[in-house]
Amino acid sequence: MSSVEIDYADVQGTILRGYRVDLARHFILSITDAAGAGAFIGGLVEGTGGLPRITTARRWTVKPECFVNVAFTAAGLAALGVTSQQLATFDPAFQLGATSATTAQTVGDVGESAPANWMGGLADGAKVHLVLSLWVAHDPAVLDKVSATLRTAFAGCMTELSANDANALPGNEIQFGYRDGISQPTVIGAPPRKYGGVPDDQPPVATGEFLLGYVNESGGIYSVTPPELSLNSSYAAFRISEQDVAAFDAFLTEYAAKAGIDVETMAAKVCGRWRNGNPLELQPDAPGTPLPMSQINNFTYVSTTLADDDTLGIKCPIGSHLRRNNPRNEAVIGGGSTTSTRHRIVRRNIPYGPPYDPAASPQPSVPRGLIGYFINASLTNQFEFLLSQWNNTYSFVSSATDPNGSADGNAVFNISGQDVFLGVNDPSDSSFTLAAIGAMGANNKTLTGFSRIVITRGGAYVFFPSITGLRFLATLPAG
Repeated sequence: MSSVEIDYADVQGTILRGYRVDLARHFILSITDAAGAGAFIGGLVEGTGGLPRITTARRWTVKPECFVNVAFTAAGLAALGVTSQQLATFDPAFQLGATSATTAQTVGDVGESAPANWMGGLADGAKVHLVLSLWVAHDPAVLDKVSATLRTAFAGCMTELSANDANALPGNEIQFGYRDGISQPTVIGAPPRKYGGVPDDQPPVATGEFLLGYVNESGGIYSVTPPELSLNSSYAAFRISEQDVAAFDAFLTEYAAKAGIDVETMAAKVCGRWRNGNPLELQPDAPGTPLPMSQINNFTYVSTTLADDDTLGIKCPIGSHLRRNNPRNEAVIGGGSTTSTRHRIVRRNIPYGPPYDPAASPQPSVPRGLIGYFINASLTNQFEFLLSQWNNTYSFVSSATDPNGSADGNAVFNISGQDVFLGVNDPSDSSFTLAAIGAMGANNKTLTGFSRIVITRGGAYVFFPSITGLRFLATLPAG
């Protein structure tokens, strides 16, 4: 791994560090007084006026009581004084924004997930200027105390459109019951993780895939103007994703029976991992005991030996959520077996809503799901690419056979439909393939007719300035 030096004190912490907290609150804000908003941002950067200081990626000796980061939409940057000519240098998807009809069609935010139906003021992208995020280890009193301080400070210069809370579930699970937070890209130059070194055998990813101003996987450098915003900054898709747990449970029961497998195996097949986190590639027949973090991601899909190869998706379906979002060394259109390193994202999500109780009768109508950020240096080439090219299509898989040749089958016949979790999945054309040995998919089982189980309830495309960039934005309205 080549060495890259990053000034951690200049990078907002959530880009490169996971905070390992149980509580979060995301304020959706609209600027009403640019000069006042600049002063508020300056107070956050310096930690003055009783405000918590923006959390950086620098290592702390004593864990702070809270973590705070702030990100801006294109409309928010414009409200502070960034010119239209300067905004034209930003990522094309960021310029359009999450509520754009083009964006919605690209990522599958249609029907019930359409921006017009979004909650918390997020439906009107022109009014959404920034997302201010507060994370707290475990104490609700601290969350409320710091929230009160922030609200007092921004009350005169910004309108609070909504505050969206998140709360970790036991066992670090999401609402669907899967263990979460297992696989994150290893970013070259990022702070070492808690257990030290490289946590798995996946290729490290170029710094420029997550921070502007550094070389990316394509050999280029993402940059913007003005220069104060063009180093150590990043983009993110902020998302509120509602998970219909009852519908997912019903899906598993119905389609496990149709496939002739048990419910937990069905859950593993659509995800690519058992609910305890173990991947099907390493535990194809049963979940087993949870693997240590140093081993749980040590696998690929393609090998020269038949025993280790899964080109055809017999162990882990090619259309599973895990495999669609990181094909690893699988051959895919647009760059072959190295493509996946150019489309990785950092996920910073926490569940919201109470845990689902399948025994409750009647079932309360309580929203639950995931809320947080998908962080990358190019919304177009990373977040939007993943959703539009890999999650919502199946034609990205290249023709490939296992070491036995075409008699066993071909990868292009062993995937269908869209991602079960993130796809649009209309019953008229939804499809999921369970592959079996046989030429041209002759022995495959294809499951059809299911509905969407994750609905987008809100979103925003945001820009995380560096600390240098935040200082620049803080003084811009008065310039």
